[in-house]
Amino acid sequence: MDSVNDFLVEVGGVVWGPYLLIPLLLGTGLVLTVRLKGIQFRKLWPALRLGLITRHDPGATEGDISQYQALTTALAATVGVGNIAGVGTAIYFGGPGALFWMWVTGLVGMASKYSEAFLGVKYRTTDAKGEQSGGPQYYLARAIPNKAGLVLSLLFAVFAVLASFGIGNMTQANTVATQLDGTFGVPTWLSGIVMTVLAAAVLLGGIKSIGRVTAGFVPAMILLYVGAGIIVLAVNFMQIPDAFALIFTDAFTGTAATGGFIGSVFMIALRYGVARGIFSNESGMGSAAIAAAAAQTTHPVRQGLVSMTQTFIDTIIVVTFTGLVIITTGAWESGEQGAAMTSAGFADGLGGDWGHWIVAISVVFFAFSTILGWSYYGERCVERLVGRRGVVPYRAIFVVVVFIGATTQLEVVWNFSDVMNGLMALPNLIGLLVLSGLIARETKAYLDRDPYLLNGPVVATDDPDTVK
Repeated sequence: MDSVNDFLVEVGGVVWGPYLLIPLLLGTGLVLTVRLKGIQFRKLWPALRLGLITRHDPGATEGDISQYQALTTALAATVGVGNIAGVGTAIYFGGPGALFWMWVTGLVGMASKYSEAFLGVKYRTTDAKGEQSGGPQYYLARAIPNKAGLVLSLLFAVFAVLASFGIGNMTQANTVATQLDGTFGVPTWLSGIVMTVLAAAVLLGGIKSIGRVTAGFVPAMILLYVGAGIIVLAVNFMQIPDAFALIFTDAFTGTAATGGFIGSVFMIALRYGVARGIFSNESGMGSAAIAAAAAQTTHPVRQGLVSMTQTFIDTIIVVTFTGLVIITTGAWESGEQGAAMTSAGFADGLGGDWGHWIVAISVVFFAFSTILGWSYYGERCVERLVGRRGVVPYRAIFVVVVFIGATTQLEVVWNFSDVMNGLMALPNLIGLLVLSGLIARETKAYLDRDPYLLNGPVVATDDPDTVK
């Protein structure tokens, strides 16, 4: 097992190294940002309004769930352990500067998230049960009409299925069980049983059941966590300016949280910031496009705008609160790592056991919601590979793996998840670059006919390409 782990570490170092995924991830986001003329900045408010206030597109005739439910399903998958443990891990190895690179990844990633969601809706198809199915496993093959597109689509589907058992299942279940054991003394086997039963109850109902559940508790879990973060920052408001100064200076110098040399070079801060950034917001991975494809929307541009707000909420809001709590309270120098570092920050800021309890409860909700979202991603990719007959067996295996993840030590699985995250992102990022011209042209054409998306009410007409 040690040799397997060492091999995964080596592969992860190459995949997430300075010559492959990091420049491709940031480069793709920058290219799309330029070609889309900074759509994530100039269209952020109408996108938030469309997703969080309008919620339903009254002119939509296709789709399995509302735009809001598609947003919360994708948020359920993205706002997870990465927002708590991932930030702590990035700062532990890369120092406070890693948070800066998480922001950069999120800001340019919004353009990537928009683009993949746009393509997910544009090239979605209907499966044998009459449900919408889309994502990179379809649009790479349908939009790139040659063998290269087919190969990219199949590679994505395979890596996504494998990743769903890692990032989307075992690591999440293990974090919940470990946190509940350490905070409340709940045996890991008991946490595993409860999560397995709850996951089975939701997953057997498919995307409509997942959408209803996530629409209810995803906003509540984010508000609880951010609310606690606001209290901590209010108590430590005098340290906030120094925290920002430390973040920006360390982004280019690097300082390990332990005060040693682990993160003493710029590339370590960059690598962990980008790696944990994509682990948190999944921009460029293509996964959110799978949820977007199920949305009831009149045009791909609309759902693309709604989907890009996931990255804004995940990284610019939730990750920022986590990072600032860790830095302003001094928890980044505590010697703790991952969720323990975040827990130490909240405990110091809130006093007593409240901080540990808040983090423990947030971990439970964040991680379990990620399990629900990723189960859907995995089953859609299984459906792409073997057809509808593979969905029910996949769900059954996925549910069983929840218990295994909760009761097993998972260092190998964490490293495996990092590798799979990177490998599933590669074909999608290549596809986004190839299709960037198409995305830019069709986006401009639609927005030119839809001026009210920026300045007026978002109301559908009989013409799906215009609003009034």
